Amino acid sequence: MASGGGAIGEHYMRVIRGDDGYDGGGGQHQEKPGAAVSVAKGAAAAAAAGSMLALAGLTATGTVVALIVATPLLVLFSPVLVPAAFAASLLAAGLASSGALGAAAVGVLAWMYRYLQSPSGEHAPAGAGKVEHARALLDAKAHDVGDWVQHRLDQART
Repeated sequence: MASGGGAIGEHYMRVIRGDDGYDGGGGQHQEKPGAAVSVAKGAAAAAAAGSMLALAGLTATGTVVALIVATPLLVLFSPVLVPAAFAASLLAAGLASSGALGAAAVGVLAWMYRYLQSPSGEHAPAGAGKVEHARALLDAKAHDVGDWVQHRLDQART
């Protein structure tokens, strides 16, 4: 893309690039920071990045050492740990799915109770109109199929 801006406008492009001199407070212009401020920011960023990199290295080293220490124990106890982990994961999945399905069932039962207690659509719960519309469509389609079957039976008899 050219630096001119074309259809967007030169002022808008200067704002996007950040060289319009606007500091965001009261419409006043400010001077660009000096070289000393830029060097100080760079040094602070380098120090922060270096310390984070050192911590990442220590964490990776600790993980490898823990894996080296734990591997013989995992190999020794694997005939017990693997089936236990499999059973625990199945148990957790079963409990999570039964809880989710139970919550969904309670929600459906609550919706049905509110739907059945509301007198003829008055204060009907959300979605009741869609249910009635679907029921009417299904009823109409059932009558259409019944008429078609009756017509085909009449044709076959004659």
